[in-house]
Amino acid sequence: MKRTFYTEAAYGAGLLTLALGTALMERADFGMSMTVAPAYLIYRRVSGDLGWFSFGMAEYCFQAFLILILAAVLGGFKRKHLFSFITAFLYGNVLDGMMKAVGLVPGDGLPQRVAYYCLGLVICAAGVSLLFHTYLSPEAYELFVKELSARFGWDISRTKTVYDCCSCVIAVVMSFLFVGFGRFEGVKLGTVLCALVNGWTIGQCSKWFEKHFDFVDGLGLRRAFD
Repeated sequence: MKRTFYTEAAYGAGLLTLALGTALMERADFGMSMTVAPAYLIYRRVSGDLGWFSFGMAEYCFQAFLILILAAVLGGFKRKHLFSFITAFLYGNVLDGMMKAVGLVPGDGLPQRVAYYCLGLVICAAGVSLLFHTYLSPEAYELFVKELSARFGWDISRTKTVYDCCSCVIAVVMSFLFVGFGRFEGVKLGTVLCALVNGWTIGQCSKWFEKHFDFVDGLGLRRAFD
């Protein structure tokens, strides 16, 4: 028999697992996902001058920028945009905590880094899958794609692909423009591998969750997030 998984709990679990997976992939240093790469590069560049500036701060600052662009394109700011920024803010703070925790784990050799990367990839996929099973506003990355595809009648899968490709190009340009890099940072072989298998991995995680759990609302707040 399936067990009940409240969608609000899925939201919290999704944020935690997504942050943990991202921290593990950063520790592996094989390249971040295309979606996260621009924010990661901002973090790497700014933290060199401002030691207190964290990866999590870069995440919610960059996502706030995306939400402003989205609001400008759609011609207005919606309530769900504010909720999306709250999600980004929460995720950014959890990510900083996970970065510190993962940094305490010993082992920087190649086998350990491969293990960190593979584990991080799967955990990230599980986190995204959990967030897909809640009505609470997602991060700006997902909201950006969802809202644009709905507004202009674009296929959401193709819109996501275009968005990921644009993020990758932006990250590559940023790697070479930022003083002190002059080479690929954030976008590496692991980024390409993630692009190839991430969608499939998220799908497999969703199948597993749906096989074992029924996702139901526990608080009755769905209308507030429409």
